[in-house]
Amino acid sequence: MINLISPQLVEKIRRNVNHQRLLDTAMALIEVPSPTCSAGAVADQLASLLQDDGFEVERPVANWPEAPAVVVRFATDQPGRVLQFDGHLDTVHLPFVPPRHEHGNLYGSGASDMKGGIAAFVEALRVLRDTHALVAGGVLLTAHDHHEGPWGDRRQLYALIKAGYIGNAVLLPEYLADRLPIAGRGMAIFETHISRDGQPIHEVLRPPQQPDVLATGAELILRLRDLQQSLESRTHPHAGTDSVFVGHIQAGEIYNQSPTECVLQGTRRWVTPDTVEEVKLEFNQILEELAKTSCTSIEVNFKVQGDAFSISSEDPIITAFQNAHQAVAGNTLSFGNKPFVDDGNAFSAVAGIPALTHGPAATGAHTLQECVSVAELVRVAQVYALTAVGYCISKRDDLNAS
Repeated sequence: MINLISPQLVEKIRRNVNHQRLLDTAMALIEVPSPTCSAGAVADQLASLLQDDGFEVERPVANWPEAPAVVVRFATDQPGRVLQFDGHLDTVHLPFVPPRHEHGNLYGSGASDMKGGIAAFVEALRVLRDTHALVAGGVLLTAHDHHEGPWGDRRQLYALIKAGYIGNAVLLPEYLADRLPIAGRGMAIFETHISRDGQPIHEVLRPPQQPDVLATGAELILRLRDLQQSLESRTHPHAGTDSVFVGHIQAGEIYNQSPTECVLQGTRRWVTPDTVEEVKLEFNQILEELAKTSCTSIEVNFKVQGDAFSISSEDPIITAFQNAHQAVAGNTLSFGNKPFVDDGNAFSAVAGIPALTHGPAATGAHTLQECVSVAELVRVAQVYALTAVGYCISKRDDLNAS
């Protein structure tokens, strides 16, 4: 890899990341509750912070007037690539935990996922401006609502992409720090409703041959277990394997009642891009066969969260990131998989741009114990700024070829 960043510039950027300013920004975002579809107040908070810093802020509605998105364009007057910093401001629907800073760690709702990472983006943007390190191209910062499923459906991100708020590559600060994910699985959340005619009834009063929705649900779990075994042969060297998982089953109101409905929820993940329709067809065939043999009705809501993707290991964003990580941490990262679906899957599938996920080594995402060390936020802010410098100042012939 050719590193276009001098050691002097690396040290300058590292010195200019302000630990206290970064912490204050993260706490200011965390202190505003923002469950998915209700991130308007925290978007206003982020916009105010950026405006106070002297940045020009755009607020596109992007198909979600309840919480207009936050956009900042930081550009130079020289041609080059545009690196996008993108993050979601919404959090999962759990009880709100206010921010607190103890012993070098930051706690609170969104600390891990991903208000801490967005604060690191903001700090990287400040450092790029203050050091004049970015001499070509530019950085596009976007932040939005509607990420976390099943409450959100990414409508705001899709609207931003459709409106042209995209760079040549995008960084996302999800809590993944131990590998460089150049491939990831697609994922759908499924909810199946198995039902029968009639009313709920005491178990001893059931008519003969009455369909049993709970037994059908159990049979569906067994058939999906068989599917899981066959899916293990569908592999990708970095993304892993296809999978199906059932995490929730619900039926009845009391132990001795024969219910009329059984609901199963879970996930279906796949490693091969552009196979969503085939995946859905395979799943629906299992349900159709089971409905026929069990004399029940089975309906499914198969909500795709993102398609599978892969990034070339030779892409310029990979080179720029690895150089930045080497400069900050003293090593490059091994190529690996992205175990979850994030907004990078949408950027890859819809916008066709490489999307790289790297964030702080945080813990407790989707729990009440979210935690990230301030040192990790500082590290990723340095990596983000240096990645932008290396990516945006790349040679013109590289730019034209990308």
